[in-house]
Amino acid sequence: MTALPAKTAKKLGLAIDLDTCVGCHACVINCKEWNTSNYGVPLSDVNAYGAAPVGTFLNRVHTFEAKSEGCNAQTVHFPKSCLHCEDAPCVTVCPTGASYKRSEDGIVLVNEDKCMGCGLCAWACPYGARELDQLAGVMKKCTLCIDRIYNENIPEIDRVPACVRTCPAGARHFGDFADPDSNVSKLSAERGGIALMEAQGTRPVNRYLPPRPKTDITGEGKIAVSAPALAPGIPEPGGFLGWLDKALEKL
Repeated sequence: MTALPAKTAKKLGLAIDLDTCVGCHACVINCKEWNTSNYGVPLSDVNAYGAAPVGTFLNRVHTFEAKSEGCNAQTVHFPKSCLHCEDAPCVTVCPTGASYKRSEDGIVLVNEDKCMGCGLCAWACPYGARELDQLAGVMKKCTLCIDRIYNENIPEIDRVPACVRTCPAGARHFGDFADPDSNVSKLSAERGGIALMEAQGTRPVNRYLPPRPKTDITGEGKIAVSAPALAPGIPEPGGFLGWLDKALEKL
């Protein structure tokens, strides 16, 4: 089993804007393409054009619709990938040491040469962020495109994760959460960035920027907050976090 670093020099991760994401799945497609043609064992597809296709993805987008009384229904597109937790249970349960967290930047990776595909890391991850590649027999997960972000042979504008580079809505942001002046730290502070399922104690690095409030359409001129929205100073039973936790339980 692998020990986690006591502290990492950086905390590289994503800030994902749930108010901006339109659910187009461009991030899913570009992630699949990049990680199939570059880093590690290619992401497989089994029976891709059959009745029961199975594929390996490092990033998926789930869509929910929520509605509270007197308000418009609100659709929330929820991208899900590895959150590169500071206390990553997937690392500590790995019996071969294949899963590890880098001390220099906090990225959680899998050494595929050591992985035996036992699936313990997938059971330990509360976010469902790991998948077993059916053909390769190894566990796959988001790498934050480590082969892009440090690659000086490609233009600087492309040295971000593939999902960030391809997002047409600008809903995905990449940076160092250990730096309070970074773009992701500032965005998270301004928008009340959410540490997903914080009660699990995993201390995820990634943050979700909650949807902004939607107005009531009763014609009374009142501003109401729908179920998945969060607004400073406006109390809401259960809050956005409570709603999101319940939604994730259905995945």
